[in-house]
Amino acid sequence: MEFQAVLGAFSQVDGSLNAMEAKPKGSASLAAVISAFVPTWVTGIIFVVIFVLIRHRWPNIYAPRTYIGTIPEKDRTPSASVGYFDWIHAMYKLPDKFLLYHQSLDAYLYLRFLRTIIFICVVGCCLTWPILMPINATGGGSSTELDKIGIGNIKKKERYYAHTVMAWVFFGFVMFTIARERLFLIGLRQAWNLSKPNTKRLSSRTVLFMSAPRDALEDSNKHRFFGDGALRIWPVAKTGDLDSLVSSRKSKVEQLEAAEISLIQRANKEGRKNARNVHSQNGSTPTYDDLPDPVKKSIRPRHRSAVPPIGSVVDSIEQLRQQIKEDEKNIEDTRKMYEIGDTHGATSVFVEFRTLDEAQRACQQVFSGNLLALTPRYTSVLPTEVIWNNLTIPPARRISEESTALAIVIVLVVFWSIPSSFVGLISNISYLAENFEWLSFLKNLPDPIIGLLSGLVPPLLTSLLSKFVPNIFRYIFKSFGSPTNTVTELKVQKWYYVFQVTQVFLVTAVFSGAATVASQLMEKIKDPASVPELLARQLPKASNFYLTYFIIQGTTSAADNLLNYSDLLSYIFYGYFFDKTPRQKFNRYTSMKGIAWGKVFPKFANFAIIAIAYSCIAPLVLGFAAIGLSLYYFSYRYNLLFVIQPKMDTKGLAYTLALQHLLTGVYIAELALLGLFGLRKATGPSIITAVLFVITVIYNVLMNKYMAPLEKFMPTDLATSTARGEESTALLSSAEEGHAHGTSHIQRLGERAHVPSTVAQNIVNPLARFFEPQVFASYDAMRSWLREGDFYDSENDVPEYKAEDLEKAYLNPVLTSPTPLIWLARDEMGVSQNEVGENEEQGLRASDQGAWVDEKGKVRWSVEDFDQLPVWKEAVKY
Repeated sequence: MEFQAVLGAFSQVDGSLNAMEAKPKGSASLAAVISAFVPTWVTGIIFVVIFVLIRHRWPNIYAPRTYIGTIPEKDRTPSASVGYFDWIHAMYKLPDKFLLYHQSLDAYLYLRFLRTIIFICVVGCCLTWPILMPINATGGGSSTELDKIGIGNIKKKERYYAHTVMAWVFFGFVMFTIARERLFLIGLRQAWNLSKPNTKRLSSRTVLFMSAPRDALEDSNKHRFFGDGALRIWPVAKTGDLDSLVSSRKSKVEQLEAAEISLIQRANKEGRKNARNVHSQNGSTPTYDDLPDPVKKSIRPRHRSAVPPIGSVVDSIEQLRQQIKEDEKNIEDTRKMYEIGDTHGATSVFVEFRTLDEAQRACQQVFSGNLLALTPRYTSVLPTEVIWNNLTIPPARRISEESTALAIVIVLVVFWSIPSSFVGLISNISYLAENFEWLSFLKNLPDPIIGLLSGLVPPLLTSLLSKFVPNIFRYIFKSFGSPTNTVTELKVQKWYYVFQVTQVFLVTAVFSGAATVASQLMEKIKDPASVPELLARQLPKASNFYLTYFIIQGTTSAADNLLNYSDLLSYIFYGYFFDKTPRQKFNRYTSMKGIAWGKVFPKFANFAIIAIAYSCIAPLVLGFAAIGLSLYYFSYRYNLLFVIQPKMDTKGLAYTLALQHLLTGVYIAELALLGLFGLRKATGPSIITAVLFVITVIYNVLMNKYMAPLEKFMPTDLATSTARGEESTALLSSAEEGHAHGTSHIQRLGERAHVPSTVAQNIVNPLARFFEPQVFASYDAMRSWLREGDFYDSENDVPEYKAEDLEKAYLNPVLTSPTPLIWLARDEMGVSQNEVGENEEQGLRASDQGAWVDEKGKVRWSVEDFDQLPVWKEAVKY
């Protein structure tokens, strides 16, 4: 049945406003909350117990950052023991700041974002609960249970002044907190990016220019196009068939390794069968040469050839060696013929500058009168995050593809409202059963079952529906021209935020209340005077949906973050059934869990948006949001300290977007209050709230106007002074200790009032740090803050580069990557040594170091000593 038909059928129901006075049938209220609370908490506790019991059994899943060789020793998380609860002690001892030094800026800022929105929710509870809840509960309405403490229970218009005043206080606090955090981020980014380790990194001094003119790709023209500061260029042009050839070569190497390992295991199996022969009786171990020639021939892997003569049975190892050599020759021939012809703007160029200051100036300057030339441009791009095929798209086509991607995403967001609205209807299942004959059988279900269907199922479906959306968005943007993974992730964050607000919040909220209200609207359409009262009383009840949503997200989902059973089961399943070669086992073992900033920031920004939007309508939502977010903070803190290795770093840009998105909650809340006051004809509160709305708009415009440039670029004066090695004016380490005379007004007032030192330390100084970000979040203060603590080691973290690393740093890997070394597993019979020799005779690098076949025929590798592994070397920090 179409949704319009469902709404039309609502008009057939009998009843009036008075029919719902006792207990509105559409309200899930307390029963739904309890029905969601019990199973989710039980599930969450079970998940945590299982996590505690199995954590030490699979350290590569639950604590890889404490020991794994791919993490430099200085960046590993300290862990004293392998006890069941040692991780709690480590989490208690390590500050969030540890992530800033040993992981990434985004990792630290993500935890700070969670702390910030928890802080907003807690302060909101402290402000609204003591005032609004009693006013709502005694508002004279007929609402029951949890609905009674919502704004829908207010009958007297005069009481809305309390909500208006609270809106000014709380929304003003939210806006101040957002401004404070943006100032903090500006100071932190400046201090972090201008610190010695970062200014010396190649990526900090390199700018990616898209749509470069043909002449800009010549080394002799680098000063003409990019100024005297340009030091080196890496042109990027189309590579033709190289991509497919290199991919084919890699695939064949992996197939050859699998075939070789199969031969080694079969040979050793045959050797064990013959263990009772003369060799074993003499106490010697049988060797590969001892096997009869027919046996050697029978155990070699074979397959039907896909090349002429097609269908003939061939030796897999011999054919793969031959094909790899053919691919090598084709790759080398193609590389020799590679040249940059007439590009028509379908190319890009990476430019290294002598200093970060010159790179920042180049990124902000206009180098060409051509509208589309040398734009867009990006700084601090890592070679590993480049999407190479998207760097050689003509400008007009790039614009077209980006527009197409946006159109597809917008259509997806709009049409996703169909399943989202269906979820909203389910949340009012008891009302649907009462008014639809074909659903009347639901009335015979026990109350706990009705509570589960209306309270637990809708939030679960909402989470499930939104789970795959970021991956869809990411695929769309990568397929339509995004040059780097970071740019893609920021686009995903922007549009997933739109999706979260529209589908998870607005559409679901509207339709979870619509089922309750629709039939009454049809009955009251001839009496418009009763419609405002109905809307004002019923629409806020959609908040009940989010009470259960926060319960489920904060318990089951947060506990699932800890248990991470999907990665565990995947590791066990693929490790047992599919990973047969040392390389496959190594890749599986060292493949650490990442985190998608474009997914997590919008999700929890929407948490805060919902809480802020309902702060003056249904204050209870703030408390549930604070609890849910706190549980998430704990689970993500554990994961970032022990498990997660971020694959990209937006340098704080994701945090900036998330802070800006929070203001959406303020707008929605103000508009909702304006609508409610207008429907109830509360003129005074309407005017006061309208003024607040205008102030919010002005605040938003001014904040973006003055802060956006500082959030995107480094100030050239600071970059210049850093490049010259000059020290700025007095660092405010003393300010952190409360001794910044003449700097902090609040501290100065405390000193004039002769406040006791304990009071100054515990009250005055924290207040000063919070309310004076212009002092305590300045560049100098943040630089001092970065140098504090036991984990700061600036001098030893300065990168050093070899000439060969610099030469190929920003070249497309298909132009420079060698044939992968063939990694085999050593065995007692010497099969691996024989195969290594045969491979090297044909010009293929091979090794059997760091891996072996045990007595049961299983492949093992050196998990604890990566220095023995021929396929591993420490990554270059670009």
